[in-house]
Amino acid sequence: MSLEVLKKDVCAAVDAMADELLALSHAIHGEPELALEEFKAAKRLADAVERHGIQVQREAFSLPTGYAAAFGKASGPTIAILSEYDALPGIGHACGHNIIATGGYGAAIALSKLNGRLPGRVRYLGTPAEERFGGKEIMARAGAFDGCDAAMMIHPSNENLVTMPCIAIAEVEAIYHGRSAHASAMPYRGLNALDAVVTAYQSIAQLRQHIRNTDRIHGIITEGGLAPNIVPERAACRFYVRAVDAHELAPLKARVQKCFEAGALATGCTLQVQWGDTDYLDLKTNWPMAEMYESNAVRLGREFFPVKDLPPGYAGSTDMGNVSHRVPSIHPMLGVAPAGVIIHNPEFTRYAASDKGDRAVLDGAKSMAMTALDLMADAAKLAAVRADFAATAEISQSAIAKSREPLQHAHGRDHAGHGGCGCA
Repeated sequence: MSLEVLKKDVCAAVDAMADELLALSHAIHGEPELALEEFKAAKRLADAVERHGIQVQREAFSLPTGYAAAFGKASGPTIAILSEYDALPGIGHACGHNIIATGGYGAAIALSKLNGRLPGRVRYLGTPAEERFGGKEIMARAGAFDGCDAAMMIHPSNENLVTMPCIAIAEVEAIYHGRSAHASAMPYRGLNALDAVVTAYQSIAQLRQHIRNTDRIHGIITEGGLAPNIVPERAACRFYVRAVDAHELAPLKARVQKCFEAGALATGCTLQVQWGDTDYLDLKTNWPMAEMYESNAVRLGREFFPVKDLPPGYAGSTDMGNVSHRVPSIHPMLGVAPAGVIIHNPEFTRYAASDKGDRAVLDGAKSMAMTALDLMADAAKLAAVRADFAATAEISQSAIAKSREPLQHAHGRDHAGHGGCGCA
């Protein structure tokens, strides 16, 4: 059976299940759930896989909203296809994870319809908590990608891009503990935790003048006190710290830590700093695989915007970066919205369930399925993918180790949870 016939058949399988895919996408879009709370979405997807006769492991790899399924020829290459399905606070699926979820699902199920003709093995993974907590990193540590030859997912955007520029990121929360007092009658008895947060915030603002143009630091005040006439005894802020890779991120984190300590020193408050247990790594795009994907997507009528022509500094972050340093990976973008509508914007939420969003579900499923077949059926293509990944394998191993190093500091402790940001 020729590769071209397999590609034609797998695209036909996607078309045959189009109504199911789009209904599933709209159902997930209509009930957005935050990271590690995606119980309805995970159940919908896992139930759907089982309806196609494929066994599903629920609560997979230590995550209650994760799942995993596998099928195909064990003697062939194993390709991981990923779905993510968490939403954003307040603005729902403004990152279009309903499209990611059903595009991955569609690719996996379409490949399963080849039955004995599938020249390899598919590992289909439901990977929750991309916007926070680093679900893919948690799953990777539990062995989700062990034995995989490649991994892939698609992501909606306002342009078709063969990859998304993604840099490393760390999440941090600083909590200050002061002492309450009547803010008018006896302010001298108080220690103002909000002042500590403001001092830290301003220190970080000053730091931003003296960092690389590829670095990013941004955050919010999450707690600021209870009433104007009470000296705040507790205040907190949360920041994301980004740099081009794990090695540049580490010293920047240390500088931000000093800003938090400055707030405590200036006010006499005590400080608890909670850095994420792991950082999100930069995305290591496997270019031979990305070129295969682009060729397959072009067959469907997609035209790709040159990545080199993106504006300077255009970059997000994703836990797919952590996967990409473990196995050869791609993270292409599919346009579903006008050029002026960006992800993580309420207007993008509407486009994630539009006709263009629906087309991205189908095109994403087809192009990933065809790319998986390229890797399974063409030994030369798989060899090129492996060689590209191996060329920087030592850098990847170092990055993984670096992302897990605890930050040493004088005030506070290391956070036991997982940090991260999300895809924008």
